[in-house]
Amino acid sequence: MNHPARITILGAGFGALSTVRALRQRDASAEITLVAPRAELHYLPGIIWIPSGLRTREQLIVPLAPFFERLRVRHVAAEVTGLQDGGRTVLTTGGDIANDALVIATGGRFLKKLPGIEHAITPCEGIAAAEQIRDRLRALQGGTIAVGFAGNPNEPMAVRGGPMFEFLFGIDTQLRREGRRERFELVFFNPSQEPGNRLGAQAVQHLLAEMARRGIRTHLGHKMQRFEAGKVVTEGGAFAADLILFMPGMTGNAWFDQTELPRSPGGLLRADAQCRVEGWEHVYVVGDSGSFPGPDWMPKQAHMADLQARAAAQNLLDGLAGRPQTAGFEPELACIIDALDQGTLVWRTPRRNVVLPPSRLFHWAKRAFERRYLRQYR
Repeated sequence: MNHPARITILGAGFGALSTVRALRQRDASAEITLVAPRAELHYLPGIIWIPSGLRTREQLIVPLAPFFERLRVRHVAAEVTGLQDGGRTVLTTGGDIANDALVIATGGRFLKKLPGIEHAITPCEGIAAAEQIRDRLRALQGGTIAVGFAGNPNEPMAVRGGPMFEFLFGIDTQLRREGRRERFELVFFNPSQEPGNRLGAQAVQHLLAEMARRGIRTHLGHKMQRFEAGKVVTEGGAFAADLILFMPGMTGNAWFDQTELPRSPGGLLRADAQCRVEGWEHVYVVGDSGSFPGPDWMPKQAHMADLQARAAAQNLLDGLAGRPQTAGFEPELACIIDALDQGTLVWRTPRRNVVLPPSRLFHWAKRAFERRYLRQYR
C-alpha cells in the first residue's frame, strides 16, 4: 500500500474506542473513520447508580468530538446497514465507506423473544432504562420487585448477569436507606440453579448467601415462560411482581442479517483467537459482537473488549503490512459487584479465581476507576 491505511471502525462503545487508541499508538498516519449514530460514549457500568441518584444521565455521557479531534478520527454519524466487496465497503445510512481494514465493534442486541417482555425493564439497554427504574421505585409505595436474567441457549458466553446482581443489591441498600425496605419483597429469579456460575463456584455461593442475609427470596432452576402485567411465569410456577427487571441473553446486531458474515449458533460473529472474522480478510471483531474461542465463562464486559481491541489493532496493522498476525488475548473476568455502599471483587483467569468479600474500599475503587477510565475520553 502506497497510501496511509484506511481503517474503518464500526461502533462507539468500549471496544471501538479502545481500538482507536490502540491503532493510534501504533500508527500515526492511518486514516481512521468511525461510524456511529452519535459522537458519544455512554458509560453503562455507571447506570447501576442512577436509581439511587448517585449518578445522573449527564455524568455518564461523554461527548467524543474532542477525543476524535485529538486522535484525528473522522466520525460519520450514521447507522451501518451492510457490507460489500468482502468487507472493503461499509454501507451506511450516510453513504458508502471504503476501507483497507475493518473493525466491527457494534456491540450486541438483547434477545427479546419472551412473551410479555414489554412488562419488564431491560436495564442494560441504557441510561433511559435506568431512569425508568429510578422513577418506578420512587412511585412504588410497596410490593414485590423481581430481578433476574437469562442467557442465550445457543451461546453460553452471550449473557450479562453481573449488573443484575448490582441492581438487586443496590435497590435493597437504597430501600433500607430510605427506611422502607420492610414494605417490599425482593425476588431474584434465574433459570439456572447456580446463577452467575461464570464468575466461579465461590462467587455463586457468596451471591446466594448475600441474598439470604438481605432477606431476598430466590426462584431458581425454572425455565422462563412469559411475563404478564404484574407477574413472572416460569415452568416452576408464577409469582406476582409490581416491578420486573430482566436481562435476556444477547445475540448479534440486526444489520448482520444483511451480510454474509459467518455467525455462531447464537448469532454472533465467528472469530478466531486473533479477533479475525473467519474467512474474511482484514476484517476483525471486538467485544459483544464476537463469538471467540475460549472458556465458556469468558465475559461480555468492557475489560474483555479492551483486551480484544489491543489484539485486533496489532493484528490489523501486521496483516496490512504482510506480517504474521500473532497477537492474542487472555480471557480475564474482572469485576466489582457493587451494592451502593460496598462491593465484592471477583477476578477470574484460566489459572485463578479470586473472590474478595464486600468492602467499602471496593465501592470507592469502582468509582475511582470510572473517573480514570472516562478521563481519557473527556
